[in-house]
Amino acid sequence: MNTPVVDGAVLRTEIRLFGREPGAIFWILLFPTLLLVILGSIPSFRQPDDSLGGLRLVDTYVPITVLLGMILGGLQGMPQVLTGYRERGILRRMSTTPVRPIALLTAHMAVFAGAALVSALLALLVGRLAFHVRLPKQPLGYAVALVPAVLVALALGSVVSALSRTTKIAGAVGSAVLFPMMFCAGLWVPVQAMPDLMARIVGYTPFGAAAQALNQAAGGDWPGWTHLAVLAVWTVLLTAGAARWFRWE
Repeated sequence: MNTPVVDGAVLRTEIRLFGREPGAIFWILLFPTLLLVILGSIPSFRQPDDSLGGLRLVDTYVPITVLLGMILGGLQGMPQVLTGYRERGILRRMSTTPVRPIALLTAHMAVFAGAALVSALLALLVGRLAFHVRLPKQPLGYAVALVPAVLVALALGSVVSALSRTTKIAGAVGSAVLFPMMFCAGLWVPVQAMPDLMARIVGYTPFGAAAQALNQAAGGDWPGWTHLAVLAVWTVLLTAGAARWFRWE
């Protein structure tokens, strides 16, 4: 009998293990919203800015914090756990049981995807309730952009896991990729405030494209098909790379 790709018992176990990791809960679920609260508490961030089309800086940082949970989960949380499983021989031992390693990996990715989406929802709600940031004017388009953003974060994390032989290497590689991805998402300079050439270049990166797609949906427009295509291409390429390089032991 074939084992289902997502095993209910394995998924419940992974959820419990995630709940026992205060670091993961803080950085993935709480830190993005905490950062939004800190930035939103700065008076100048709550003033309309003509260079941003009348938006406030706090308005532009909501999509950024929505993406931040995905970036942290994909590059810091997931690779550490997956590499640890392989390093301790858990995946190799599971290959001899009815529960195949792919079921464990799928459950683990589902947990991090769920955590990223909860983090995104929390950032949106706090932005609305604390700083009167408008909810996305195009909610369906926002959801359409959000799903591939989560997928590309998981795919990128899978590549980091595949290329890292130990948890220490996974942490180093994840950190090396983390900061460029946060820059592309607009953490230091919102995409709307970037020079046109830089914004176009950033738009071809996974989280630069995701940030611009979310900004468009937040403003009431449908996410640009170019940005969605960039996300799709990156997801396919990264997934193919992870499948090619990943080792169970």
